[in-house]
Amino acid sequence: MNSASSNLTNNATAASGAVSPTAGAPATPAAAPAGTSAAPAASVNTTAAAAPVVSASPTFSPLYQQIKALITQSLQSGEWKPGELIPSEVELAGRFKVSQGTVRKAIDELAAENLVMRRQGKGTFVSTHHEARAHFRFLRLVPDEGVPHYPESKFIEVKRVRAPADVARLMDLKSGDAVIFIKRVQYFDGIPTIVEELWLPGLIFKGLTAERLVEYKGPMYGLFETEFGTRMIRASEQIRAVCADAGAAQLLNIDLGTPLLSSERVSFTYGDKPVELRRGLYLTSRHHYQNELS
Repeated sequence: MNSASSNLTNNATAASGAVSPTAGAPATPAAAPAGTSAAPAASVNTTAAAAPVVSASPTFSPLYQQIKALITQSLQSGEWKPGELIPSEVELAGRFKVSQGTVRKAIDELAAENLVMRRQGKGTFVSTHHEARAHFRFLRLVPDEGVPHYPESKFIEVKRVRAPADVARLMDLKSGDAVIFIKRVQYFDGIPTIVEELWLPGLIFKGLTAERLVEYKGPMYGLFETEFGTRMIRASEQIRAVCADAGAAQLLNIDLGTPLLSSERVSFTYGDKPVELRRGLYLTSRHHYQNELS
């Protein structure tokens, strides 16, 4: 590997948090002064028997993964904005001094993770929540009949509060940190179907108000991306069956004890930073939860 590739390896490894082969290694002993004899090897290991030292093995990162980390770094820094065209594979190969095939493999993974989107004959673009297909990436409730479509929202409550302990733990915050709390009901064809409670970090979403949410007509994640510079990359979700309590029954206009699907989802942005906790109750009399596994 030439010196440019060697530098790329070092830089990308640092960017991705990989462990350097020499990180934490003890310093090499200085040479013994002339006329003195070096200490026997046995004496160096005398204390090791009492307190063995476990050396960390180096972390190996394939070259395409290093390129992927560098491209992700550019996405995170905002070098290429959501919806913008990124440089071609040839340009990126020249920039990073690697083969075009290496760049293509990195972009393949980024596309599979929905960070970028390829358009035939046009190039590769930074994914955005404003794309029609992105609307349903995090919305898995699908009608039993008809075409999937985005629900209408009615906001019940929007306020700035102190994070409860369980919310703070899931969002990697301190208990009592400021969060934005949102409660809403979502309607499909005029029928209340989803009750949601959301918690957002107050520092990131400072200035988010009920008025802004009501006047914004696109998907909520589109608003987060455009006005607060926060893009949801992935989510971790837990689902279970529950019975409607009095509050849910009233908001969904159903009988007390009606079966509901309960979900708790934490969404993450770049760097695996949690930026949203969402708890929802889904009425599935006309809808079902759909997921594709691969």
